Amino acid sequence: MELKILYDNEAKEGFMKGWGFSCLIGDQLLFDTGGNAKSLLFNMNRLDVKLGKINQIVLSHEHGDHVGGIEILAKLGNVTVIVPKSFPNYFKRRLASYPNANIKEVCEAKKISAGFFTTGEIGSSLKEQSLIVRTDNGLLVITGCAHPGLQNILRTASKLGEIYGLVGGFHSFRRLESLAKLHLIVPCHCTIYKKEILGLYPGSSRKCSAGCVIDI
Repeated sequence: MELKILYDNEAKEGFMKGWGFSCLIGDQLLFDTGGNAKSLLFNMNRLDVKLGKINQIVLSHEHGDHVGGIEILAKLGNVTVIVPKSFPNYFKRRLASYPNANIKEVCEAKKISAGFFTTGEIGSSLKEQSLIVRTDNGLLVITGCAHPGLQNILRTASKLGEIYGLVGGFHSFRRLESLAKLHLIVPCHCTIYKKEILGLYPGSSRKCSAGCVIDI
């Protein structure tokens, strides 16, 4: 299975960058939609993403740099959009305006499809869900911004088994020593300590940028 970084603050040559995050896991599940649909679609085309195969979108939290490209729905077929129940009603109404979108709200950790799980809503003032992917190597955790605290997210994910890797925005997480047992670390988007993570774990970490393709 491949994970493709579709939207990030940094970009490989020939790709568009922007403040936000989005990635595609396999060819069917899109996690977040970045800051705008134009850049997202451009990078999708560059990576030869088959839009017709995408049938699930998981949105981590309501900030514009993660849901700003939701207009991509107009380019897709029937798709299930999984959002935290705490998402504002105006945004749920916006999603409902797309006839091809089947909206599912989540509160608790649960399986969302074969091999894919949500942590459920974590946090208080700003609730956020992260994605857990079951791989042959163990669990891969994908975060949007980790506003509720990366440690809390990993603790929730670990209830499903051993965590193999971590991809996404880690925000201000600084307990870097706790990442030592991970085999794949890809700090993206809002991660403040990117350079420190890459320097501390040269064997297991990878630089994140739009256009990256990661074998998982």
